[in-house]
Order: sequence, then structure tokens, then C-alpha cells
Amino acid sequence: MEDQSHSIHSQKAPEPVGLYPHARKVGNLLFLSGVGPRERNTEKIPGVELGAGGEIISYDIESQCHSVFNNVRTILEDAGSSWDKLVDVTVFLTNMKDDFPIYNRIWAEYFSENPPCRTTIEINCLPTPIAIELKCIATL
Repeated sequence: MEDQSHSIHSQKAPEPVGLYPHARKVGNLLFLSGVGPRERNTEKIPGVELGAGGEIISYDIESQCHSVFNNVRTILEDAGSSWDKLVDVTVFLTNMKDDFPIYNRIWAEYFSENPPCRTTIEINCLPTPIAIELKCIATL
């Protein structure tokens, strides 16, 4: 059987931190790799202050939420989909207790109509010094 999937590499979203595409089209579905709040062509993470050793001194979850949602939107649009076509989102937070209420409020702003399914889990860290990452599935 011929492979009917193909990779999407956005020229606007932050570069992946490993060997993987931003997204992969399979049939009429679009699977996004994990998306964080980093900015393209830089190591800058909105709202994050790092120490000399790269440790997180402080961070602003609100800035990171807006940035990660914008990065997801960019990848969706570059792949021929759109924000309103998201069907399932897995959200990884590194600090559920402190960050969930803020993230949940911002989520409601971005998804005021027809929100996708959502699962939110806490993990102890992510590959870069970020506090939130999204794993998304959308239709095309």
C-alpha cells in the first residue's frame, strides 16, 4: 500500500528541536508534532527569564499560552487547515496547580465557539525551558 502521508515544514513556526516535521497530513487529517511557545529563528521564549546555566528563573504562563496558540495557528494555516478545524488537543503543563487556571481562561478566549476535545496533563519538564506544549489533530 502506498504511503499517502506527507510532512509539513512551516517556514514561519519555530524550528523543531529534533528530527521531525511540524505536521503530517494523512488523508483528511493533520497531525501536529508538539508545539511550544518559542519564536522562530531565535532561542527566545516569550515570558521566560533564564539564569546563566539555562535554568528557569521566572516565567509568565499567559505570554507562553498566547505564543503557543499563535504557533499552532501558523502551522495549521501553512498546512492548509485552520484554527476552527482543530478536533483534538493534548496540553502538557509543567505546573498544573499554578498555571491551569490562567491557561484555562486563555483557552476559553481562543475557543469561545466549537472548542476541540482536550486533555490536559502535568509533566515534570519539557525538552526546552517552556511551561506548556500542545499536541494537536485537525481536519483539512
